[in-house]
Amino acid sequence: MFSPLLNELIQSLRVLPGVGPRSAQRMALFLLERNRPGGARLGDVLLRAMTEVGHCQECRTLTEEPVCRLCANTARDRSQLCVVESPADVLAVEQSGGYRGLYFVLAGHLSPLDGIGPRELGIPDLMTRLGRGEVRELILATNATVEGEATAHYIRESCRDSGLQVSRIAHGVPMGGELDGVDSHTLARALSQRQQI
Repeated sequence: MFSPLLNELIQSLRVLPGVGPRSAQRMALFLLERNRPGGARLGDVLLRAMTEVGHCQECRTLTEEPVCRLCANTARDRSQLCVVESPADVLAVEQSGGYRGLYFVLAGHLSPLDGIGPRELGIPDLMTRLGRGEVRELILATNATVEGEATAHYIRESCRDSGLQVSRIAHGVPMGGELDGVDSHTLARALSQRQQI
């Protein structure tokens, strides 16, 4: 029904997570009918980002600089290194306001069935960084999924003889949460990791 170029635009928008055929169609039609300047800007910025944004040489987050702003910030605590799965996780931890150390972004989690092993996650680079002796505490902040737990376990085992303090972020009942709304696995974990007050 649509022209070949419009169909191609719709199909291209479907590469985004959560965008199905109807959403992609609505986006394409909106840009063409109501916001061509916005569409042109989106295209320009998207092209620039795809060619100019790479990975920080220190932490592997996304940046157009060789070293990202967090790693270049001399006010950060270089003795703490927080390992996360994605750049979005860096943003989440930063927004909490409770952490002033540095990061290492894995860009995923161990998944042997998908061909994602330690090398694909940069774990050898992480071990090299830890070997420099600057980091004293390694904080494992991978997701509370089976894969995230397996990844944290692998890293913890890799650091066993390093003399580093290795910690895992707590998981449990969220602030403001009602106990009857929390799943049994999360509640069991929160109980097993309770702290004396």
